[in-house]
Amino acid sequence: MGDERDDAVLDAVGPRLRALRRARGLTLAGVAATIGVSESTLSRLESGQRRPSLELLLPLARGYDVPLDDLVGAPRTGDPRIHLTPISRFGMTFVPLSRRPGGVHAFKAIIPARPAPLEPTPQTHDGFEWLYVLSGRLRLVIGERDLTLPPGEAAEFDTSLPHWLGSADGGAVELLILFGPQGVRAHVRAEAQRPVRAEGRP
Repeated sequence: MGDERDDAVLDAVGPRLRALRRARGLTLAGVAATIGVSESTLSRLESGQRRPSLELLLPLARGYDVPLDDLVGAPRTGDPRIHLTPISRFGMTFVPLSRRPGGVHAFKAIIPARPAPLEPTPQTHDGFEWLYVLSGRLRLVIGERDLTLPPGEAAEFDTSLPHWLGSADGGAVELLILFGPQGVRAHVRAEAQRPVRAEGRP
């Protein structure tokens, strides 16, 4: 009975790996290059032609940034809390809400209250950003545009344009940010108000 359960667990690993890869829009070649395993080995593993081993599952778990238990379908045990590591940058605190490599990344951003608002120092980089103001009043500078967004408003823009985020009145601001590489944009299915858009190159 125990051997049958073990076989069932191992047989389910391949389809689980394939579903995980496809859900993230990754190719076999891309995953193989990331974790250092041949594409043919990954293909055989996903199709069930090769049984999974610890030496294969460990780099896959690291490459997909998921617990090893997720790959073998083991029940979660221990501390159920999610431990997020904040990142401080540009006078703001970013709390990552997603852990997968590549694709769109989600953050909660916190701009602390200050006695006087900071002067804008616009930056540029490749990518596309979508943001939603949770609380406070956000000052958003994009190129020549200087906007103030109250809670509940959203904006999306090409980050190759000079841009800067800060508090409009010196108070604290909290917002959600989705950031993706160039050409990857957030798709909002329904919205109360149309988001502010700023485009760079076509």
